[in-house]
Amino acid sequence: MRKVAYVLGLPVVLFAAWYLISAGSESFYAPPLRDILASFGRTWTLDRLQADVLPSLLRLTAGFLLAAVIGVALGVAIGLGPRLRATVEPVLEFFRAIPPPVLVPVIMLFAGIGNGMKIIVIVFGCVWPVLLNTVEGVRAVDSVQLDTARAYGINGFDRIRRVVLPSASPQIAAGLRQALSIAIILMVISEMFAASNGLGFTIVQFQRSFAIPEMWSGIILLGLLGFGLSLLFRLAEGRALRWYHGLRAASKGR
Repeated sequence: MRKVAYVLGLPVVLFAAWYLISAGSESFYAPPLRDILASFGRTWTLDRLQADVLPSLLRLTAGFLLAAVIGVALGVAIGLGPRLRATVEPVLEFFRAIPPPVLVPVIMLFAGIGNGMKIIVIVFGCVWPVLLNTVEGVRAVDSVQLDTARAYGINGFDRIRRVVLPSASPQIAAGLRQALSIAIILMVISEMFAASNGLGFTIVQFQRSFAIPEMWSGIILLGLLGFGLSLLFRLAEGRALRWYHGLRAASKGR
């Protein structure tokens, strides 16, 4: 119960403050929270969730998983090869510095305006934190562990699977956590440019038609989705890295 209170305490306080402060609002662009909540139930029906929110989640999932696979694979290869790292590092820094939203018009020229374009935008923005954290995690693997694995004849892919990836997994998880928040942002941005469905598209349509309470309800839904996805990632990370958190807790107990 204490953990739940820590997680939900501040959001509840902020929503309560918003509700009280906006209660007497007469602004067309900042309606009272009670009006926004009333429009929430009318707007986000099951049909609209299936038509707009589900496609967004599918694009988000596809882009995030592709970025994870590409980032981890390239990160392991670069982290294990000093010469390869020295060769590709300037190129990686160049592309990492380019904001993904800037490339949306360019990607549209080659990939069209379908789901492929939106997934590519998400992949391009999410791959960098995964890649760079994987490289640093692989470089930080204890050399004694690598020498021991080599002495026992554990080489090639077995060494990566049994030694490198487990040792680098906390750093990889940190990159994945950063990539998830970036994926949510890019999902919305890509749907605002050219789309016929999706959460970002729907929010923009509400804004253009001056359906302000509905627009705010979409923003709240987007925040709830981000909070829920972050919570699911935390649970998955805690289960996958249980050994790591156990070691940290044991070291603190000393």
